Amino acid sequence: MQAGKLPIDVLGRLLEHVEITDPRVVLGPRAGEDAALIDFGDRYLVAKTDPITFATDLIGWYMVNVNANDIAVMGATPKWLLATLLLPEGTDEQRVTEIFQQLNQACSDLGIALVGGHTEITYGLDRPIAVGAILGEVNKDRAVFSSGVRSGDALLLTKGIAIEGASILAREAADALLDAEARRITLGAGSRVGGVLTAKVVDPDDLRVEPGATVGGEREVVLWGEGASVSPYLTRAFYLRQTLWLLAALLTGWLLFRLAPGASDVRFETPAAAIRTLGVGLLCVCAAPVAAIIAAVTLVGLPVAVVAIGLWALAIYLAKIPVALFLGRTILGPSGRGGLVPALLVGLLAVFVAVELPFVGWVIDLALTLIGVGVLC
Repeated sequence: MQAGKLPIDVLGRLLEHVEITDPRVVLGPRAGEDAALIDFGDRYLVAKTDPITFATDLIGWYMVNVNANDIAVMGATPKWLLATLLLPEGTDEQRVTEIFQQLNQACSDLGIALVGGHTEITYGLDRPIAVGAILGEVNKDRAVFSSGVRSGDALLLTKGIAIEGASILAREAADALLDAEARRITLGAGSRVGGVLTAKVVDPDDLRVEPGATVGGEREVVLWGEGASVSPYLTRAFYLRQTLWLLAALLTGWLLFRLAPGASDVRFETPAAAIRTLGVGLLCVCAAPVAAIIAAVTLVGLPVAVVAIGLWALAIYLAKIPVALFLGRTILGPSGRGGLVPALLVGLLAVFVAVELPFVGWVIDLALTLIGVGVLC
């Protein structure tokens, strides 16, 4: 396996064999949950352990904050910490003192009591490893479970995303290039980028390099519009969908006019005729569902209602095809220049362009649909 956490499927299979016999364990080991919950009368005791195996610069500070974070996301308050420090051979007293100072300061900042742990110099290590075991508490009605998240829930973001991982990488991989994209980017005091810093931000002032931060290479600022997004007209997926729609409409139209030749004889001598047809289509679109609902009230009329709704939906689906044929014949001239298929293809292309026009496309789409329903009715 690669370095990192166990794959979620492997972890899930392993946890299936863990048996919990103590009824006070409300939440035991479970993939996706951040800590365990134990019933302690009027509240839950929240327990978590997490190692720091990568960071070396502020390993004590990270151990406290990473573990406290997992308690906090359960809705609990971190209270007590036990720290285990495994240090490589050759570690001097000054380095151990620095780590303990980081531990004490981080615990003081968060109101956590460092109540115990274990420290040793051990062989086979090339860097310090710190493991925290932290306890917290939460009122029973305030506990938060990751398993309670549902699609559509609102997420409240109080800070930047991936601060913990980004901070560790910024310190431990300082000699690498940094390519960041955000609304605002701040390189804090003491941070170091060994290579080129590329920042994609809204405004040049949104990149801040505080005094004490160093950038070994060049600083490149790339601007992007606030709230900007890629236009669908610039994506291949959009044109692929429209091509499939065009081919499906062309085939459907060909079958429609083969099975119902009368549907191809669409003419609007005057604009008033088109408006009258639109009115008929509006009446059919509105009246058909109402009539179907009335018919469905009686047991005998239920099949009739189902058929009516089906025909109503089919008419809306086919509506723009006769109109497209009329437009194609109008564009190509009275002779049609090639027959039904070329005229239908040209008309469908015209419909596609019209309904995609900014601001008015939806109005054109609605009007063409109602006129088409009027023709079919």
